[in-house]
Amino acid sequence: MGTTQLETVPEPKYWHLKTVIGEALDSDFAVGEILPNERDLAARFGVARATLRQALEQLELEGRLQRRRGVGTTVAPPRVGVDVSTTQHTWPGVGDDTWQSVDSATDAVPAAVARLLAIEPGEQVHIVRRLRVTEGQPVAAELLYVPSGSVPGLSAVDTPSGPARARGVLRELQRLVLDGQDRSVELGSARADDAKELDRLPGAPVLVVTTRYLSEGRTAAVSLATYRADTCRLTFGDSGDLVMAS
Repeated sequence: MGTTQLETVPEPKYWHLKTVIGEALDSDFAVGEILPNERDLAARFGVARATLRQALEQLELEGRLQRRRGVGTTVAPPRVGVDVSTTQHTWPGVGDDTWQSVDSATDAVPAAVARLLAIEPGEQVHIVRRLRVTEGQPVAAELLYVPSGSVPGLSAVDTPSGPARARGVLRELQRLVLDGQDRSVELGSARADDAKELDRLPGAPVLVVTTRYLSEGRTAAVSLATYRADTCRLTFGDSGDLVMAS
């Protein structure tokens, strides 16, 4: 397709405003500083509030701004680089102390996850909830779905509920031989539970990393990890270290 038509399309007003506000963030505001309210900002830049909101939403998506409950809109710090490569080939809970076990329960598996696990929708599975914490701040919330067939010895583990049971599920899962894993990343919106744990507003942009753990020719577990899109930069290098984005 040629570029002639594209070149004649005018730049949306909110997009130009996003650039202008971005330059103001660099020159007039410090990291963590609270922005003026929408009315004052709209007056400052001479635009309608609807146009301003579109520009602010785009800046939030790009990680320049953060909306925080009870605080308002603040200037975001640089994104944290989070390694999500599969080079280490380890089960959840092995050699990665950045994840904290929160809870575990037995519940019906969602249809989309059931397809990945090759089981019937609604089948009862173990669901482990974990948080990934960096520099004292939660950057990701994970739901790990583990079918009963993957952890047949779990009933012998005296872990009735809570973080202890979550760790018990992970220990039993690690008894399997891990053949490999695959991952996909997509943009999504924060569900209410994830938003609360990540200190975001429901519907805020997030990065969803789906991981299938393979053992003995089948999918032994599936992880859905929701990362804060405003603070995380996912990397796929060989190193598992967390680095600050430049």
